[in-house]
Amino acid sequence: MGVVTDAWGWLTTGAHWTGDGGIGQRLAEHVYVSGLALLLASALALPLGLWLGHLGRGGALAVNVSNVGRAVPVFAVLALFMVSPLRNAGYVPTVVALVLFAMPPLLTNAYVGVREVDRAAVRAARGMGMTGGQVFLRVELPLARPVVATGVRSAAVQVVATATVAAMVGQGGLGRIITAGFATYDTGQVVAGAVLVALLALLVEGVLAGADRLLPGPGRGPGRGHARVPKNRTIRRSRLDG
Repeated sequence: MGVVTDAWGWLTTGAHWTGDGGIGQRLAEHVYVSGLALLLASALALPLGLWLGHLGRGGALAVNVSNVGRAVPVFAVLALFMVSPLRNAGYVPTVVALVLFAMPPLLTNAYVGVREVDRAAVRAARGMGMTGGQVFLRVELPLARPVVATGVRSAAVQVVATATVAAMVGQGGLGRIITAGFATYDTGQVVAGAVLVALLALLVEGVLAGADRLLPGPGRGPGRGHARVPKNRTIRRSRLDG
């Protein structure tokens, strides 16, 4: 209980929240680095994964190649960048390392989400005369969205938790609170920093899950997220006279 009391005491000290190096500044740095890395990773991985899933070719190879990145520690990648010309480029090495770390779950879920869409629905859409682009936008993408959203949430939480490594190469973020605690043998500060990172990760998870529920999708209202049959394509039954 002593460590918990020390951590609570550190968090409830007003001086630790303001000023240069305070929690407010470190939190802003952490959100900036994590958000930028997630946006860049999503911009790279999601279109590729969705496109490969729609085509149904080359996706397995791309997913397996991207998953190799999971076996490489982020800190190892960051250390390599820090002995390169990028070491004086501010947050660039950290952001690049986090982008590489975030891409596997984004790419995998985007590809798998599209490939797991009911093929009968896809065939029905093509039978209605939809083009490949219309099938993707009106059938595959809406039905794949839950799996894609799960990948985004997973990547976001991982990035927020892993962004603490930036402190090990002298960058900002909540990790600086943890490393400063280690440097001064202040266990309460170390635990307080870890709690802040965990709370931020949970907050990001909750915000993304809430946003996903607010968006229209399959099963969330009549006709939402599903392809609609054109009204002029109804089937009429004929009657026999006599």
